[in-house]
Amino acid sequence: MKAESLHFSEFEAVSAKQWKQKIQMELKGLDYNDTLVWESLEGIKVKPFYDAEDLQDTYQIPVKEKAFQIRETIYVKEVSISNTNAKEKFSKGTQIIRFVIPNRETSLTDLFHEITHHTLVIKPLFLDASFIEDCLELGKKQNIAITFEMDAIGQLMEDGNWFANQKQDFEALEKISSLVNTPFLCIQNRLLQNAGANCIQQIAYGILHLAMYWEKGISLHQNITWEVGIGSNYFFEIAKLRSIRLLFENTKALYGASANLQLVAIPSTRNKTIYDYNVNMLRTTNECMSAIIGGAHVVENLPYDAIYHKNNAFGDRIARNQLLIMKHEAYLDQNLNGADGSYFIENVTKQMVDKSLELVHKIDAEGGLITQLIEGTIQRKIKESADKEQEWLDTGKLVLIGTTKYPNLKDQMKNDLELYAFVKQNPRKTLIVPIIPRRLADGIESERLSQE
Repeated sequence: MKAESLHFSEFEAVSAKQWKQKIQMELKGLDYNDTLVWESLEGIKVKPFYDAEDLQDTYQIPVKEKAFQIRETIYVKEVSISNTNAKEKFSKGTQIIRFVIPNRETSLTDLFHEITHHTLVIKPLFLDASFIEDCLELGKKQNIAITFEMDAIGQLMEDGNWFANQKQDFEALEKISSLVNTPFLCIQNRLLQNAGANCIQQIAYGILHLAMYWEKGISLHQNITWEVGIGSNYFFEIAKLRSIRLLFENTKALYGASANLQLVAIPSTRNKTIYDYNVNMLRTTNECMSAIIGGAHVVENLPYDAIYHKNNAFGDRIARNQLLIMKHEAYLDQNLNGADGSYFIENVTKQMVDKSLELVHKIDAEGGLITQLIEGTIQRKIKESADKEQEWLDTGKLVLIGTTKYPNLKDQMKNDLELYAFVKQNPRKTLIVPIIPRRLADGIESERLSQE
C-alpha cells in the first residue's frame, strides 16, 4: 500500500487509558499524578494530555458572530486635547473611543466637536441621568453611536464608598434605566484581576455583581458591558472568557432578561514591570490573543509603559498596532469561535463554570456579595489568592522574565518614572476596605529602585 493512500481511519484508535499506561511505563516507577498532573491557582488539575473523552459533559458555549473591535480610552482633562486625540485615534484604526469624564461641567459640544459616524463610550465618574440625556441628544444630532459605563457596585469595590449611598445609587441607576433605551450598565470586573483574584473568583463575583442589578430590575433589557482583565495564563484566560459568556446567558434566562453581553477585555496590570519593560509588549500580545480567542467583543490593549509613563502617543501607537496586526495580518478576527472543540480548553471551561457556580451558591447562602464586601470576606479571599500567586513568584514556581529570570541588572529606571508604579496608600474613612490593585513585581522593583 502506498503511503499517500493511507487514511487516519485505517489506524487503530488509541484510548486515553492506553496513553496513560504508556506514559506510566516511561516514567519508570514515578507516580503519574505526582509527576505530571499539576494544580492551578484555582484548584483546577491540569493533565499532561487530553483526548476526545475530555469533551464528555462539557458545555455548549454561545456562538460569537461578530469580529472583535479595537477600543482606546481617553481620560478627559483638557477637552480640546481629548477631542483632537480621539479624532486622531479614529484615523489610525481605532473603532471605539471611551471617554472617562470626571465632572458634570465638561463641555460635551467641545468634546464631540467634528466627531461623526463613530462609536463612543462615555464613562462618567458620577451618576447623573440628565447628563446621559444630554450626551444622547448631542450624539443623535452628530450621528454618533453612544453607550455608557456606569457601575455603582464597581465604585464601592474600588473606592470603598458608594457615589452617595446604596439606596440613592440604585435609585439613580433605576431612573436612568427607565429614561434611556441604550446600554449604560457596566460590570467592572477588571479590578479583581489586577488585585490578584483568581479566575473562579473573578467569574463568580462578576455573576453576583450582575445579579444584584437584575434583582432590582436594572438593565434587564438593555445590553450590558462586562469589563474583564486578562492575565498571563493563556489557555485559562480563554476558558475564563468562555465561562463568563456561558454563565451570562444562564443568568439571563434565570432573570427573564433580554440584555445581550458586550465583553470588553483589557490586559492585566498585575504582571507588568518597569524593569525590562519591553517584555510587557510580549505579555500584552499574549493576553490580547487570549481575549480574542476567548470571545471578547471589544479589546483594549494596555500600552507597554502604562504603569510608569503618562499617556503618550508612542505607547498608544504600539498598543494599537499590536491589535491592528492581530486583526489585519494575523486574521484573528476571522475565526470567531476558534477554541470550540479543543479538548483541553473545553475541559478547563467546564471546571471553571462548575467551580464558579459553587462559589456563587456559597456566597448567596452566606449573605450575598454586598454583605461579604462589608464584612471584608471578599477582600480577604482575594488577598489569599494574591498571596498564593506572590508565593509562587517568590519561590520560582511562577516566572516574570526580565524580573525573576534573566534580569538586566544594568537597567536604571529611577529617572524614567513619570507615574508612581507601586501600591498607593491613602488612609481615609470608607464603608468597606477597597480592593486595591497590586503588581507581582512591586516588592522586587521597589528594592531595585532603592539601590540605584
